[in-house]
Amino acid sequence: MENFFSEHLFPCAFKSLFGIDCPVCGFQRSFLLLVEGNFTESIKMYAPLIPILILAVIAITRVLRPTWIDKKSVLFYSAFVLIIIMINYTIKLII
Repeated sequence: MENFFSEHLFPCAFKSLFGIDCPVCGFQRSFLLLVEGNFTESIKMYAPLIPILILAVIAITRVLRPTWIDKKSVLFYSAFVLIIIMINYTIKLII
């Protein structure tokens, strides 16, 4: 099953158009590595994966149970994740 997914990844439109990685390039491959149990390799591939997945859980929880998580917390964590993504992207462009 893992070969099916690794052979059917979505191409990056940003990279196709501009020739450079986008801020989320590596997310799919990193996610597949995480699902396969290769935690260390997953983090090396795309470090912001775990914070993004946590944000997804927080957002879904906020939609399903609005009283559990306040809006300010979601906005704060979203900004934090965005900063992590941009730091990772900047480092990737420099290296």
